[in-house]
Amino acid sequence: MSSTTTPWILQMHDSGPTRQSVQPDEVVLGLSPGFGQQFDQTITGIPHAEVLRQMLAGAEEQQVSVRLIRLHHSSDLALIAHTAARLSGSGIGIGLLSRGTAMIHQKDLPKLSSLELFPQSPMMTLEVYRSIGSNAAQYAKGEAPQPVPTMNDHMARPRWQAKAALLQLKETELVVAGRKPVEVEVDLRRAAG
Repeated sequence: MSSTTTPWILQMHDSGPTRQSVQPDEVVLGLSPGFGQQFDQTITGIPHAEVLRQMLAGAEEQQVSVRLIRLHHSSDLALIAHTAARLSGSGIGIGLLSRGTAMIHQKDLPKLSSLELFPQSPMMTLEVYRSIGSNAAQYAKGEAPQPVPTMNDHMARPRWQAKAALLQLKETELVVAGRKPVEVEVDLRRAAG
């Protein structure tokens, strides 16, 4: 599933304050401040349009809806995921950083705990993102899915650490202290041509 074989265009805009939902078949996907705006691809060059398309498809296959929010007041993955879970009617949220790191969270867990953590953004693939959407949706339905299998490369940290730190620094520069989370409208469509 290569991002070069399915070109997609992603347009996003913040559409107003977030709301607490009571919809039990919903997962909230919390985005970091620069996702899909100042940044348009992960640390390894996967377009954000493809990442979102796969996550949404994974949830839709489980017949669960996904609502997107953006946190402007933090670039911390655990806080983004936990906030998304607290705002979700199902109590399940996903946090996603611009560089590609992700986490599935549940509202009644401590912030630094999670259902599933995907810390090695260089090892993320489109298949993994789709599985994250699917697993989050299964948790929302009260199921207990098998954790998403991920690759682990002990050399990824030394190879990608400088770029990851720079991307996190740039993302953190976009943080606006005290700004409340907002709903995000997404237009995701196939590129012409």
